[in-house]
Amino acid sequence: MDNDNANPVRIGIIGDGFMKPFYFKEALETEMPGRAFVIETMELGWPIERNITKVDPTLPVGEFVGRPEQFYDFISGCEILICHLAPVIRDTFEASPDLKFIAVSRGGPINIDMAAAKDFGVKVSNSPGRNASAVAEFAMASMLAEIRNLTRGHVALMNGDYRGDLYHEEITGRELCEMTVGVIGYGEVGSRVVKMLRPFGCKIIVCDPYKQLTRDDADDGVTTSDLDTLLAQSDVVTLHPRVTTETRGMMSAEKFALMKDGSYFVNTARGPLVDYNALYDALTSGKLRGCALDTFEKEPPPADWPLLKLQNVTLSPHIAGASRFTIRKAASQIAGDVRRFLDKEALRYPCN
Repeated sequence: MDNDNANPVRIGIIGDGFMKPFYFKEALETEMPGRAFVIETMELGWPIERNITKVDPTLPVGEFVGRPEQFYDFISGCEILICHLAPVIRDTFEASPDLKFIAVSRGGPINIDMAAAKDFGVKVSNSPGRNASAVAEFAMASMLAEIRNLTRGHVALMNGDYRGDLYHEEITGRELCEMTVGVIGYGEVGSRVVKMLRPFGCKIIVCDPYKQLTRDDADDGVTTSDLDTLLAQSDVVTLHPRVTTETRGMMSAEKFALMKDGSYFVNTARGPLVDYNALYDALTSGKLRGCALDTFEKEPPPADWPLLKLQNVTLSPHIAGASRFTIRKAASQIAGDVRRFLDKEALRYPCN
């Protein structure tokens, strides 16, 4: 593809209230100073506007915002598309004969019809690990907030109740230094959670059949096990795998039954990993002492969903990955692969 100042490349950027187009444009200018582009931008109302479609079984894409047809005109004149949540399907490619490259600002190109991209010869890259440090930090914060009654104390004080009973021996929390923490998934997020846990002095068990421990983790006493052993031995279980056919619904009634009585469960990964009816039963029966959740079976969950009414839960609205560093990192990753594509170099984050 020619790319000189006489023939500037046409780039379309579809951002939103989190991944604002400005950050992509700034990253492109930093990565390729002096290079000429024709850049068109569009900013979606997400996440403030929640009247959106994220799942449609009739489409070969998921976790998207808006409808594919609303972007046809915008994308049709682009050679390069940078997006976050906009859905791109076969009809999009048919309407966009100049499109040669798509850079998706997320861990996986789930909102892109990858089969269609292959058929039309359009290369796709993404930004893996963009929010790994943010999610790992949030998992730690959620874990501590639930175990040490931070959320319960906060809510009570907001309602004028100074809960001295939170100091009672039967209610007060434990410390991580006396606990065993099981980390399921040792990828970009899980491995960071392990590093953050090590200074607390807890025993750490990892379950991930596809990963090996780093030497530092192994030397520091981190061990690995199968899933059932991890569940049976852990005081806290924190979930960090990807959603696959193997992991979907992996935390079932059977698996919760294996956990220690009075243990804790943390999910800052994805809702489909968990059977939430089974989780509710484990929380109400006393099997689990508490849990911290950032992701749910349906998002947003119904206001009358019973799990939201429990007192032994710490809840957040799927914001673990929401940090400004995530934005800047993703934009930098995207800009780097745009430059590599234009310079006919191998992409760093290819999806096809």
